[in-house]
Amino acid sequence: MTKDKDSNYRPVVFRDRSAGYAFLTRSTAESDQTIEWDDGETYPLVEVEISSESHPFNTGRARVVDSEGQVAKFERRYGDQAPPATPEA
Repeated sequence: MTKDKDSNYRPVVFRDRSAGYAFLTRSTAESDQTIEWDDGETYPLVEVEISSESHPFNTGRARVVDSEGQVAKFERRYGDQAPPATPEA
């Protein structure tokens, strides 16, 4: 790879807005914000809406889908209707 075409791959802090959780990793993500990290260095800050700390799948707060209730609702709405007749050729 030529040096002129490489992305700006550097340490970046990602912070989850909903959980307040932040982690330092390497990325090419661009940001105008900066943050002083625990090591005393200043890094670009990228704020995200969701991370492993706040995602319902990882936190165990996943929504349970009531599939039996959905089937009953469908049958109440459409159960007694006959299927539409198909025209014969």
